[in-house]
Amino acid sequence: MRLSSYVTVGAAFLFAAVLCFVGAGFAVSLIEDNSRDGVKAALEKQGMTWADADANGLQLFVIGTAPSEAERFKAVTTAGTVVDAARVIDQMEVAEREAFAPPRFSVEILRNDSGISLIGLVPDSEESKTLRDDIADLAASGRVSDLLESASYPPPAGWEQSLDLGLRALRRLPRSKISIDAGSVYVTAMVESREEKFRVEEDLRKQTPKDVRLVLDLSAPRPVITPFTLRFLIDEQGPRFDACTADTEEARDTILEAARNAGLQDEGASCDIGLGVPSRQWSEAASLAITKLSELNGGSVTFSDADIALIALEGTDQATFDRIVGELETGLPEVFALKSVLPVPVDTSQGPPEFTATLSPEGQVQLRGRVASELARETADSFAKARFGSDTVYTAARLDDTLPRDWSVRVLAGIEALSLLANGSVTVTPDRVRIFGETGNPNANAKIARLMADKLRAHDEFAIEVTYREKLDPVAGLPTPEECVEQIAQIQSSRKITFEPGSETLDASAESILNDIAEILQACGNELRLEISGHTDSQGREVMNQQLSQARAQSVLNALRERRVLTSSFLVKGYGEENPIADNGTEDGREANRRIEFKLIVPEETPEEQTTLEAL
Repeated sequence: MRLSSYVTVGAAFLFAAVLCFVGAGFAVSLIEDNSRDGVKAALEKQGMTWADADANGLQLFVIGTAPSEAERFKAVTTAGTVVDAARVIDQMEVAEREAFAPPRFSVEILRNDSGISLIGLVPDSEESKTLRDDIADLAASGRVSDLLESASYPPPAGWEQSLDLGLRALRRLPRSKISIDAGSVYVTAMVESREEKFRVEEDLRKQTPKDVRLVLDLSAPRPVITPFTLRFLIDEQGPRFDACTADTEEARDTILEAARNAGLQDEGASCDIGLGVPSRQWSEAASLAITKLSELNGGSVTFSDADIALIALEGTDQATFDRIVGELETGLPEVFALKSVLPVPVDTSQGPPEFTATLSPEGQVQLRGRVASELARETADSFAKARFGSDTVYTAARLDDTLPRDWSVRVLAGIEALSLLANGSVTVTPDRVRIFGETGNPNANAKIARLMADKLRAHDEFAIEVTYREKLDPVAGLPTPEECVEQIAQIQSSRKITFEPGSETLDASAESILNDIAEILQACGNELRLEISGHTDSQGREVMNQQLSQARAQSVLNALRERRVLTSSFLVKGYGEENPIADNGTEDGREANRRIEFKLIVPEETPEEQTTLEAL
C-alpha cells in the first residue's frame, strides 16, 4: 500500500516534468521564429537583401556579406530595433574593398623674394621625391614652406613631363605662381621687361612637350624710360619712327594717329609705354611736332625729355620754316623747349673731317678717321676694348686739333651705339652721326635713338639705318629640338663615331665629328632633352654587348661635356645587340650595327585618367 502511493506521486511528477519540457520547447520555438521573422522583415524593409537572420534560443544571428563597414553596422542596428541588442550576434563578413580611384594630383608653387611655398598632393614617385630637393636648391637662402602631401599611387599620364616643365618655368621666374596638373601647367608671373617676357615665352613654349598644355600669363611692369624719347623722320624712305615712347595707351594712340596723318604706312608701328614722362601733355606736344614736321615736307623731330630738336631738310624755304617753327613754339606746352635747325649747305670740296668705327660679323672692330687729341684717341680705344674685347679692336685714328669741341662725345656715343649691333658701322661728321648695320635685337633702333638723344646736343642730327634680322636674334634664331637632331643626323650620315675594338675608348678619328656635334648642341640651347644610345653587333654574349654599348654611350656624353656642352638634360642608354639596322651575318652589316644614335626624348602619349582628390 505504501509503495503504491510513492509510484503514483513519482509518475505524476514525471508527467508534469515532461509536460513542462514540451511547453518550454514550443515557447522557445515560437520566440525563435518570431525573432527571426521580425529581423528578416526589418532588414528587407531597409533594402538590405544581402543580409539574413537565424535564431538559436534567445540568440539572434545576423549573417551575410556586407558591401561595406557602414552597411554592416546598419544591419546590426536594424536587428537591435526588433530584439534586445544584447541578443544580436554579428556573424557578417565585409566584401573586399575595391581599390580607390587615384586622386587628382596637383601642385601649386608660389615664389617671391622671401622664399617658395608648396601646397598640393603628389604621387609617391621618384620624381616627386626629388621635387623638394630641387625647390630647396632654387630657394637658396630663402625660406621654403612645404605643405605637400603624397599618396601611394602611380603617377598619372603626363605628370612627370608637367612637373619638369613647371620647374623649368620656376627657375626662370623669381616672382611667379605656377600650378601643375598631369598634362597642364599654368604660369602667372611678373618679368622685368617686355623683352624678357618675349624671351621667357619663347623658351618655355619650345620646351613644352606636345602632350602638355602650357598657359602663360606674364606681365611686365612699365619700365622707367630715361630719357623719355621720341624721334620721327620724313626723308626719302618715307615717314617712320626711330623711337617712340608714351606714358599711357591713350597717349600712344594719339601719337600714332598723328604719324599716320603725316603719311606713316607701317601698320606694326607702336610706342613703348613706360614711366618717366616729363609732362602729362607729352602726347599733345608729340602729335603737334609730328604734324608740323609733315607741313615742312621732311626732316626730323627728336624729343629727349622736355627738349625738342626740329631739323628741316636742307633747302627748305626759310619763310615756311620760320612760320612752322613759330606755330610750333606757340602751341607747345610750357615745359617743352624747342631747338630748330635749318641746315646751311656746306662746302665739301676739301672733304669734311670724319671718324668711322666698323664692326665685322666676326666681331672685329676698327677705329679710323680723326680724333681731337691723344687723350681722345686713348679714351676711344679703351672704351671700344671694354665693349668688344681687347683682342678685337684695331685703332688707326689720326689727330686733328681743328675738330668741333663736342667731337669726342659724339665719337664715344657712336662706339656705344655700335655695340648694340651684330655688324655695321658708325660715321661721325660735323653735321651728323650715322649708324648703319644689322641687329638681332628688335628694339635696337629705339635704344640707339634714346642713346643719341641723351648723349648729343638737342640740335645735333643723327641717322639710324639699322635692320633687324631674325637669324641674328638669339631667341628667335634658336633652332627647334627637331632641327638640332636632324643636323646631328646629317653629320652622322657621312661620318661615324668610332671606338677602339672591344672597348669604350673613343678612337682618335672621332675627335672631328664630336667637335661638330658639340658645336650644334651649343647652338641649340641648354634645355634640349636627348638620349645618347649605344648599339653593338651580335657577336659575343648579349650581356657583355649591352654593357659595352652603355659604356660607349657614356664615353660620348663625357666627351661632349669636356667640350662645354651642358648635358644635364641628356640620358645615356645601351641597347646592345637589341636593335640591329643591318644584317649581322655580314661584316658591313655588323659595322653598321655598331653605332651611336642621338634621339629626342619625347613624352609618351597615354590617355589621361579621370581622377579625383575626394576619392581619398
